Amino acid sequence: MASHRKPASPAYDLRQVKEHIVETPLNEEMSKSFLEYAYSVIYARALPDARDGLKPVQRRIVYQMGQMNLNPDRPYMKSARVVGEVMGKLHPHGDSAIYEAMVRLAQPFAMRLPLVDGHGNFGSLDDGPAASRYTEARLAPAALGMNAGLDEDTVDFTPNYDNKLKEPTVLPSAIPNLLVNGGSGIAVGMATNMATHNLGEVVAAAKHLMKYPTSSLEELMRYVPGPDWPGGGIIIGRDGIREAYATGRGSLTTRSKTHIENVTARKKAIVVTELPYMVGPERVLERISEGVKNHKLEGISGAIDLTDRHNGTRLVIEVKTGFDPNAVLAQLFRNTPLQDNFTMNNVALVDGRPHTMGLKEMLGVWIDHRRSVVRRRSEFRRKKALERLHLVEGLLLALLDIDEVIQVIRTSDDADAAKNRLIAVFDLDDVQAQYILDLRLRRLTKMSRIELEAERDDLKRRIEELDRILASGQELDRVVVREMDEAVAAYGSPRRTVLLDEGPDGTLTPVVPHGDDSASTAALEAARTAATLSSAAADVAAATAAAKRSGEEGAASAALQIDDEPCVVMLSASGLIARTSAAAWDVWESRSSTDTRRADDQITSIFRTSTRSSYGLVTSVGRLVLAHVVELPSLPAAEVLSTTGGVRADELLGSTESTEPVRGESVVAAVPMTGTLNGVEPVGEGSSDAVQLPPLAIGTRDGVVKRWNRESPTTMDSWSVIDLKDGDRVLFAADAADDDRLVFVSSDSSLLTFDAGNVRPQGRTAGGMAGIRLAEDCAAVSFNVVPAGKIAWTYEEGDNGMFSASGAVVLTVAGDKDALAGTENGAAKVTPLEMYPTKGRGTGGVRSQRFLKGQNALILAWVGAYPLHASTEGGAAVELPKPDMRRDGSGVDLAAPIAFIG
Repeated sequence: MASHRKPASPAYDLRQVKEHIVETPLNEEMSKSFLEYAYSVIYARALPDARDGLKPVQRRIVYQMGQMNLNPDRPYMKSARVVGEVMGKLHPHGDSAIYEAMVRLAQPFAMRLPLVDGHGNFGSLDDGPAASRYTEARLAPAALGMNAGLDEDTVDFTPNYDNKLKEPTVLPSAIPNLLVNGGSGIAVGMATNMATHNLGEVVAAAKHLMKYPTSSLEELMRYVPGPDWPGGGIIIGRDGIREAYATGRGSLTTRSKTHIENVTARKKAIVVTELPYMVGPERVLERISEGVKNHKLEGISGAIDLTDRHNGTRLVIEVKTGFDPNAVLAQLFRNTPLQDNFTMNNVALVDGRPHTMGLKEMLGVWIDHRRSVVRRRSEFRRKKALERLHLVEGLLLALLDIDEVIQVIRTSDDADAAKNRLIAVFDLDDVQAQYILDLRLRRLTKMSRIELEAERDDLKRRIEELDRILASGQELDRVVVREMDEAVAAYGSPRRTVLLDEGPDGTLTPVVPHGDDSASTAALEAARTAATLSSAAADVAAATAAAKRSGEEGAASAALQIDDEPCVVMLSASGLIARTSAAAWDVWESRSSTDTRRADDQITSIFRTSTRSSYGLVTSVGRLVLAHVVELPSLPAAEVLSTTGGVRADELLGSTESTEPVRGESVVAAVPMTGTLNGVEPVGEGSSDAVQLPPLAIGTRDGVVKRWNRESPTTMDSWSVIDLKDGDRVLFAADAADDDRLVFVSSDSSLLTFDAGNVRPQGRTAGGMAGIRLAEDCAAVSFNVVPAGKIAWTYEEGDNGMFSASGAVVLTVAGDKDALAGTENGAAKVTPLEMYPTKGRGTGGVRSQRFLKGQNALILAWVGAYPLHASTEGGAAVELPKPDMRRDGSGVDLAAPIAFIG
């Protein structure tokens, strides 16, 4: 069988190779190649030019879009086409790199003054953009300032990569883009990371530096106090900013803008509306989730991102009951990107070489660039004006004897001969003669001559002005400053980021740029918020440090929680509820009936408890709503009698998960649920020493009474405590021990009082039992519980007519039941409760006030400890009569109708 093996190749002999080989040491070749690569990256890719603040790819994008006439008043064009034009003509690199650069120029959260107007999905802080084939773009208004004057020889042009086109080495840059939009980039052996600033502030500082070239950094920082992030936020402390402005390097602390609000009537949350620069909501939520799982974050029950394009950034972080929201926020600042550090590294190219620059140097480079642009533009315009003036003057000479001009042209053999004869006859040069030959006949009218003379005069004035600008540096600067002001008017916007100076004691004060009143209000508002948060942060930091020193686990977590301290909960007759310190109990008991009254300080329910305890709101439909004391606003003890603080108790009814509020339902009483009864030291919720609270006495409009034994479900936050009949309503509810006294007062003036022990405690589903027997067409107008120790009546009258009294009293006000509510003053009577005999439950009671002419019912009644306090709807005090020892006497006319009593 024949062999088909391929013959072996001849041996490869290097000696036969005729190529010229140059031997170079490896270290020399590596050094040379690396230096070339490093220079290419530094100069042609990563670092911006200090004059226009743009990297080469950004400059080419803005320039090419201008060449494509994609101005703000033109339709959008597909981003892919823009990328293709830039890549094919100017930037011989990958399309993805070009598109990424264009996307950043269009992102309002990355650029303080975007240069590209993007249409479509150009990405967010957490997500990338759509592909270039799906998005569209055109130049933003600010880019017009970057390209302004390109066609007037304002900057140098250089050949593109294939030597077929020209591209600018730098843009005219009517705005200080390097400072306004900042930038970031990583080169070889160096990097840049520059902050964004406010256009108006930078221009103001530049104008000051032009006027006073020896200005100090402190003077410039009066105009540029610090960065201005596109998304707002807060900057704490300016030491790092000052260092960066002086040396080109520094670090600053940025903080989210937050506030605390009630997401429901009972639930507090931290709401984030502005985030640090280039920090996205998803990143924050991810860090919060990790912190909660790792037990680095305490007191957070949930977090949700409600950010949208209409309302902007909104992160809602719910705070658990019993935790101080300010302390939780300070913890979030410490462990999440809600507070972040930004390192400024101001590296840019100056004359093709990288420089690390401070604020003054960056302003100086841009000012010199603008001076150069205006000078070159003036020279270009002067040259063009002189050329045009030369033509106009030649044409005007020809128009003096236009008939002879026409005759010379008509009698010439050709165009060259005509031009030579015009030059000889009219003393013109070659350019003027050629222009006359090219002239259309319609320009030979009388009106055309007038227009040419006006144009000649205007050109002379323009040339004189340009000569003045070119001859005087002061006039040149005046033009530069005017154009700076025009740029601010066209593209400027108010400051968004609030700057806060941190004092030695940790206090924060707002920084307002010199001459900028627009930022004052926002700065002061943020200062108040940040000052509170700074104090909370200091408290938590101290607690954490103490925990580390002592080695006690949970000490830092405990610092986030509100201390379980004694307090007092009060419900006013107007429906406001709040908590205050335990000292307010003595203040409340010692107040006089002649004290200045307000509409909200007539107390109907008051009890001692602790901040970590729970309480109940009893409603008119027999429902009890469980709530937490810590969620109530805290009032200073000294202001208990003079404040209108607190929250509407009725608003808390809609925050339950178990049942929905009933139409017309209102709060009639507030009662303790855990902790303490009046007079007993508070005990925290969950303690083994918790006080056993007495049954809750409930009285209704139909005269039904019930003592609820406090058996309650453990998985519900609201439940029924009495089964009411149709049309019946709860009047009042309060704790009632067996020896306490229950009192009913009916509309026909009947009063029944009996011991609470006569009513056996019942479960929450029971309907109660008969309290007072009512006459036909009558209803109970008042139900009250009087503690056993408050019943005894004492009365002492002095020689000066003054008296002192204590004990329970009955207030009844008689009037016309058919009168419009609030219009009947009525006749009032105050009588000690001891004057009324106790009777059996379910009886009719005794008469409490005798009706006079025009009176047919009790329009108001109340039983409580003396002295009682009453006020009008507007809060004016209503003077009540002295105690009357006649239990069925008639009343004394009141000076004003009573709206609130307690």
